[in-house]
Amino acid sequence: MKSDRIIVPLDVPELEDAINLVKLLPMVSFWKVGLELFIAAGPEILAYLKGEGKSIFLDLKLHDIPNTMAGACRSALKYEVDLLTLHASAGRAALQYSLKSIEQKPLKLLGVTVLTSLSAQDLAISMDLADYVLSLALLCKEVGLAGSICSPLELNKLRPACGDDFLLICPGIRPSWSYAGDQKRTMTPAQALSCGADYLVIGRPITADANPTLAWSKLVEELEENS
Repeated sequence: MKSDRIIVPLDVPELEDAINLVKLLPMVSFWKVGLELFIAAGPEILAYLKGEGKSIFLDLKLHDIPNTMAGACRSALKYEVDLLTLHASAGRAALQYSLKSIEQKPLKLLGVTVLTSLSAQDLAISMDLADYVLSLALLCKEVGLAGSICSPLELNKLRPACGDDFLLICPGIRPSWSYAGDQKRTMTPAQALSCGADYLVIGRPITADANPTLAWSKLVEELEENS
């Protein structure tokens, strides 16, 4: 089912809020835990999600010196999450150290290319943004990471260059009936999947809606209508 390829962020400030949201949306199989909730609730929310049989995307966007990043990845193994993010811009050595530190364990490391809230002007780069994203994704692939996080607008460049066995996970996804908010590089769910995305990260259109359950149903219906 295409709904299995949707990752919903638990972008809430407290453990209780997160648990209530998971209970409200029992049909969601894959949840993302980011900095706000992880700093607030730590391992408790990860243990809860594991107990509910959910897949977990731990989105910490690690960016530090190689030894520190490697240690953080090694420590994350005890949480038994499925995905963990690192900033690709941390550099080749940091990515290599991080990958080596998990010693072929099931944890998949993903390199964050450029946040979907940023433009080339924000980054003060002169090269084409899509080319910059591609260079970071190819670095992740060369090092041996499982995949990258990218805007859906870069999928047409990244999928052919990185191959089908390289995971591409896209935030900045907005259903046709939602608003972009602070996202500058967006695409609808059906468009992103057709361009080669493996997973879609869709948060506020669902979780900020007055009726998250109805919003989820509308999203799944939109995907089915465009399949």
